Amino acid sequence: MSGVAILHLDESCLGNGREGQNPGGGGGLIEARSGDDRIQRRDFYISAPATTNNRMALASAVAALQLLAGKEVRLRVLMVSDSQYLVKGMREWVSGWAARGWRRREGAIENLELWKALVASARLHDVQWTWVRGHKGHAKNEYANDLAVLAAREQRTSEGMVESDFGEWLTARRAKGLYLAYDPDATFAALEDRVLSPRPFALSEER
Repeated sequence: MSGVAILHLDESCLGNGREGQNPGGGGGLIEARSGDDRIQRRDFYISAPATTNNRMALASAVAALQLLAGKEVRLRVLMVSDSQYLVKGMREWVSGWAARGWRRREGAIENLELWKALVASARLHDVQWTWVRGHKGHAKNEYANDLAVLAAREQRTSEGMVESDFGEWLTARRAKGLYLAYDPDATFAALEDRVLSPRPFALSEER
């Protein structure tokens, strides 16, 4: 694995906000270059029997960063998510919370232990966070969403990073007339170049 990893994350909670136990899942597509310069893609997914969308967003980000840490290499990582809770939290909220002893000005911090775990996991790499609008035709975000929903429905968790099915997923979508002009390798390369550049990512890169 090269020094840059691009992660597309999403989360799901079936019945989010309803009373009772709502099963959830989180998933992601991990992209990086191998030593021979080929783009490698791996999937991961997690599940929980009773959770919320926000908890799964945090938990899936923790899981992804810990999986990358298993490579024992400090990476430049871009985390792309449609969860404003996750992205704004890491970009705008956690530094203030930590400075105040992990307190908010008003009220308790929800999901405090997950936030602490995520901050600790992010320290293992050089991480940037950016938001993408969900369900707007972003292929890799849609794929991550499908991983998360399936994990929630079937309550399954991957054994680490597994071979990605993104290629087959994309082929199936193209058979339905979707993403015909989409180049997944070019989109990875463009994000990789940005990660390696001195120009940081905005909260959202959408125009």
